[in-house]
Amino acid sequence: MSRLTPEQVKSFHEEGVLVVENVFTEDDLAPVITEYADWVENKARALASEGKIQNLFPDAPFERRIALLYAQCPQITEGLDIMYVRGPATFAFLHNERLLDIAEQLLGPEITCNPIQHIRSKLPAALTGEGTGFYNVPWHQDAAVTWEEADSSNILTFWIPLADATVENGCMEVMPGAWKLGYLPHQAEGGTTIRPECLPNIQPRPVPVRKGGMVIMHRHTPHRSTPNYTDQVRWSLDLRYQPTGEPTGRPFHPDFVVRSRRNPQSVLWDYTKWCSLWEQALANSKGMKAHRV
Repeated sequence: MSRLTPEQVKSFHEEGVLVVENVFTEDDLAPVITEYADWVENKARALASEGKIQNLFPDAPFERRIALLYAQCPQITEGLDIMYVRGPATFAFLHNERLLDIAEQLLGPEITCNPIQHIRSKLPAALTGEGTGFYNVPWHQDAAVTWEEADSSNILTFWIPLADATVENGCMEVMPGAWKLGYLPHQAEGGTTIRPECLPNIQPRPVPVRKGGMVIMHRHTPHRSTPNYTDQVRWSLDLRYQPTGEPTGRPFHPDFVVRSRRNPQSVLWDYTKWCSLWEQALANSKGMKAHRV
């Protein structure tokens, strides 16, 4: 069983952010990495068949290959997210016992997977630029991408690197303790970011974390993504969990129970049903506004 120490729990409640190393084993992460490596392979071959990619770089490592392909055709990253790929290994990982043991300490024994779930391949700044945008996300709180219905929901972010996240390759920066200020007004200009005049005067702190670890954040912790100044890709999972029964802030996307001590039969283990829920939701929510800006 993975457990936080009392000191770690206290630190999280004080700062609204916690780096936890050595949570996952290689066996935990390898199926997810293989699943997305296979997705990249299939997407690259499809683009090569259209003449958009000339060199497939089949022997390049996972942490490098998608960057080499992106340099030839930026379309390689289109459709790369959990709700679109819907891989069985990723669905299984959403139930990971080591992850949920720690989540239970902070959320209680009735746990729902919030529908805001992402995989991110942060490309080198040499390819994408250093300015704010999709790859260099500006200062924001995760509450800003949920509806107001979830303002009282205890939604926690579990950010999990699939390769070491370092200052050099663009790990996150956070403002520890700023969660106590509550929700801060955001604006759409600059990409869902805290309004400049509302940005807390708190010294930011980088939160590097090794593969196998994770960063836990409160929904009101301001954080941003910094440029990747290496030639490697900073792959990561961005998952959110909350107590079952609380609003998710994304009522048009599917949440599901991943752990229940009270009613174990309520846990969704059916991969096919999960895929169907996402297919229906994506078809029915086109044009729906997700960010509150």
